[in-house]
Amino acid sequence: MRKLLVSILFTVAALPLAAQPLENVRQFQKLAQVYRYLSGLYVDDVDMEPLVESAIEGMLEELDPHSAYIGAEEMRGVQESFDGEFSGIGVEFNILRDTVVVVNTVSGGPAERVGVRANDRIVRIDTLSAVGLGRADVPKYLRGKSGTKVSIDVVRPGSPQLLHFEIIRDKIPLNTVDAAYLAAEGIGYIKVNRFGRTTVEEFTAAYRDLGRPEGLILDLRGNGGGLLDQAVGMAGFFLPRGAAIVSTEGRTVPARSFQAQDDGEDLEGRLVVLIDESSASASEIVAGAVQDWDRGVVIGRPSFGKGLVQRQIELTDGSAVRITVARYHTPSGRVIQRPYEKGNRREYYLDHLRRYDDAVRDSLDAQTPVYKTLRSGRTVHGGGGIRPDVLMPPDTAGYSDYYAELLRRGVVHEFVNDWLDRSRDSLAAAYPAFEAFDAGFAISDELLERLAAFGEERSVERDAAGFAASRELMRMQLKALAAQRLFGIGAFYRVVNARPDSPYARAVTILEAWDELGAPLLGPSEAAK
Repeated sequence: MRKLLVSILFTVAALPLAAQPLENVRQFQKLAQVYRYLSGLYVDDVDMEPLVESAIEGMLEELDPHSAYIGAEEMRGVQESFDGEFSGIGVEFNILRDTVVVVNTVSGGPAERVGVRANDRIVRIDTLSAVGLGRADVPKYLRGKSGTKVSIDVVRPGSPQLLHFEIIRDKIPLNTVDAAYLAAEGIGYIKVNRFGRTTVEEFTAAYRDLGRPEGLILDLRGNGGGLLDQAVGMAGFFLPRGAAIVSTEGRTVPARSFQAQDDGEDLEGRLVVLIDESSASASEIVAGAVQDWDRGVVIGRPSFGKGLVQRQIELTDGSAVRITVARYHTPSGRVIQRPYEKGNRREYYLDHLRRYDDAVRDSLDAQTPVYKTLRSGRTVHGGGGIRPDVLMPPDTAGYSDYYAELLRRGVVHEFVNDWLDRSRDSLAAAYPAFEAFDAGFAISDELLERLAAFGEERSVERDAAGFAASRELMRMQLKALAAQRLFGIGAFYRVVNARPDSPYARAVTILEAWDELGAPLLGPSEAAK
């Protein structure tokens, strides 16, 4: 870590002195002095690594909420999520009572090719016992360079002895499109969970696989953002060549505007974009461009409001700092970033929760600046984040403190794993395809009672009123989780999206009656007439 700090100090020292205020130079020298004196004079041997990391984190804490330090270990995981792939054996796993349980195998992946199956218990990885490993530890042993070998021993329900597998690691895709299916005749649905290096490629393939539908629901709820070029590419999918998508401005970087490089593949189709309070950054760029160009209807709740541009600078030990260098603006000029007070991150995130509650009561704050869209001149509001054209309250039907406690304690997911451990083969035989499962399977009252009893075993006291209030929600979510285990993540969304009075349901209604319900939302506002 001493090499890391020396590298940082020499980097700063190498900057032209004329470009630095004299006081900044003095403060840099002061920092170097303190490091030197601590290292050379302190009464005990000093491990400088945690001190330096704390100092870096402390400096960044005093700035905006999104400048950050990323340790070397965390940085490897971050890079994988953006790259869109990693090298491993291709299993989705869970921890059930200190045991690594295979939930699903990646289709065509290394584990599936050698015969590993869902519900297998991994009890040994090479020479290491896997019993008792934490969730964060398992990938350290299963992942590795492509072409390298890892051996695992598994216990398989119904098999009397350990099964031994030797697996050659390979590239495993990290998909950013969770679901793509036809929501109704001529209406496609695509769920994007983040913006990684392959997002536009995945999205385009999904759109074409759906037959280039006349209407599309682009679901960006819960999407915290990612890579700028992928956001620009996705927005450009719906816009003509030359259309502005986002611009940036900062103190030390030149202003820049990003436009669609070519005509988008879908310039005229009916479009709805779903957002919520967790849609941030790249998601807000896409939603803001669609809204400002009157290209589609935005439905949901006001987005997070993360519109600061970070430059990621890698340090010598594999760690990195992300330093905010600019702000994002939508095509109409709105600043995406919501207001913040430097150094007060706690209040910044508490304000986010208050905005979530306020969105239910008042969709338009009279104090926010007003802007006009670029085609029809209708009114849109600034002040941070993207405000939907159709505001939807949070769907709290069926939620109770009792059910929330079951979720927080991990009881629901553990129960599903335990239940499917016994029932997966029979369910798979009875329902070989999702459509049959969706139409023919229902969660019984008896299974809900077993969930409540399982919760009591995990110290969640049964609450009769909460159980009754959440009964139908639990029924739906248990079915959705079972569908996910049997048919993949896309099946989960096909179940949960079917709830009535949801943003998804409103999107389908608007797209089906576009001329009456959708197009008028994109026309000039009363103020612009």
